[in-house]
Amino acid sequence: MKRIWFTIVLWGSKFGLFLCRLLGKNGTYIAGAFALKLQKDFITHFTHVDPERTLFITGTNGKSTTNNLIVHALRASGKKVTTNLEGANLITGVATAMIRDSSMLGRVNGDYLIFETDERYLAQIYEQLPAKNLCVTNIQKDQVQRNGEPDFIYKKIAKVVNKDMRIFVNNEEPRALSLEDYAGEVRTYSVERHSKSFEKNGFYDVTMGCPKCNNKIAFNYYNVDNVGEFRCTSCGFHSRIQPDVQVTDVDFENRTFRCDGVSVHMPYDQPFFLYNYALAIAVCKMFGVGAESVSKSFESFRNIAGRLELIPYKTKEIKYIRIKQENPETLTTAFDFISQDKERKIFLIGLEQLEDFQPFYTNTFYAFDCDVESLLHSNIEHCISFSEAVAYDTANRLIYGGFPEDRITVIPSDENDDIFAELDKYDCDNVYLITWLHKYEQMMEDLPKYE
Repeated sequence: MKRIWFTIVLWGSKFGLFLCRLLGKNGTYIAGAFALKLQKDFITHFTHVDPERTLFITGTNGKSTTNNLIVHALRASGKKVTTNLEGANLITGVATAMIRDSSMLGRVNGDYLIFETDERYLAQIYEQLPAKNLCVTNIQKDQVQRNGEPDFIYKKIAKVVNKDMRIFVNNEEPRALSLEDYAGEVRTYSVERHSKSFEKNGFYDVTMGCPKCNNKIAFNYYNVDNVGEFRCTSCGFHSRIQPDVQVTDVDFENRTFRCDGVSVHMPYDQPFFLYNYALAIAVCKMFGVGAESVSKSFESFRNIAGRLELIPYKTKEIKYIRIKQENPETLTTAFDFISQDKERKIFLIGLEQLEDFQPFYTNTFYAFDCDVESLLHSNIEHCISFSEAVAYDTANRLIYGGFPEDRITVIPSDENDDIFAELDKYDCDNVYLITWLHKYEQMMEDLPKYE
């Protein structure tokens, strides 16, 4: 009887997907939400699902990019993959992907099932789809209204990891690597020290507690913020000397690195992408696709979840860096990306009230968690700090970092008229913008009237 009901629900869900396409909607989760409402264990009834060929990708940063890289490489090698490339990473998004890529009787078409999964809902998804493979990119401070602090997320992921599971973990991220204690098989991926690695010796620098003994973690250097070669000052827990897969010989100028004896082209040359590449190579290697084949696929890779938008405005070019502003690591990475451009520039930053769920809230500590020194010494001609919520707090962080107060304009408002009027005062055409996605979309909607 359950099987008959599953088939009826599946047909109804497929019809819903058809209607979404007809109306020009993506429908990344609606069909799955409908199906799961009618049958709570809906996903368990699909057939042709091999747990050994099922992989979840979770963690704070890098899930979408890594998912896209792995799927692109596997498909380029001729593999059939069922996935949620659109980023709908809750159980409803996973269900929708399986509805879309299955027969009328529920036989999944993909030989491999690769899903980006939200770290808070990993256990719920695993309950219905017990994958044998789990990738953990990193576990860091993120969206505190929903996620609390990193140890809360760590416990949620650790609850799923078991001795019947193979995990891929970041060798230079202490929380992720410490999950080795719970898994049956551990495969580590790593990035060797390179020309853009750095050390911290600033007043605002903080470290983290060891996930095994709660004492101090010391980083020898960082490849990206809070990720690098480390050791615990008490129990001796440290990044492995010989990881399973390691990116070496990074050449940012020529956009290449070496991995598993192969020279690999970098589709994107920012340092944080290197860990995505290393993880993709590690996973593909396990699925029988070598580094040479993966390297070839990277040459045609374009990231679906783009992070840089180029917008012409009068004589200017606005470079919008899309980030989660509730995440200090991605904010620091954005700062580091801007600092690589040594040409004179205008910097617009609008950190906003965080509207996740009510009651909405504001905080100021994200900017104080970030290293701003390289940004402030990268030839910024003027900074415009706007936001009804935290414009002055953001400006103060830059001033405390050493940026001249007389080169900062504070706009305690979210009015686009005020922002663009201030931008028009400067003849510098090289403009960088950091703000949350909703504000960016509002600015782009109003852009034509200012031109």
